[in-house]
Amino acid sequence: MSRKRQNQIIDEIIHSITLVSENQSSLSVKDRNILAESIDELNRLKKKKGKTYKEIENTISFVCSKLLKFFK
Repeated sequence: MSRKRQNQIIDEIIHSITLVSENQSSLSVKDRNILAESIDELNRLKKKKGKTYKEIENTISFVCSKLLKFFK
């Protein structure tokens, strides 16, 4: 997968998480922190040069585990 496509996918995930964060006024501080941490991790991944598929996989897994805590 090209770097451009990887960044597009990461941007789409960031955008989706941001929409949830902005449109849910009843979120607790804990929930907002989970979403913010997920966005921060994705932004770090997007900016990193020379990322490997393993790094991408690890970051996406981390973000998914954070989001599962949010949706419980």
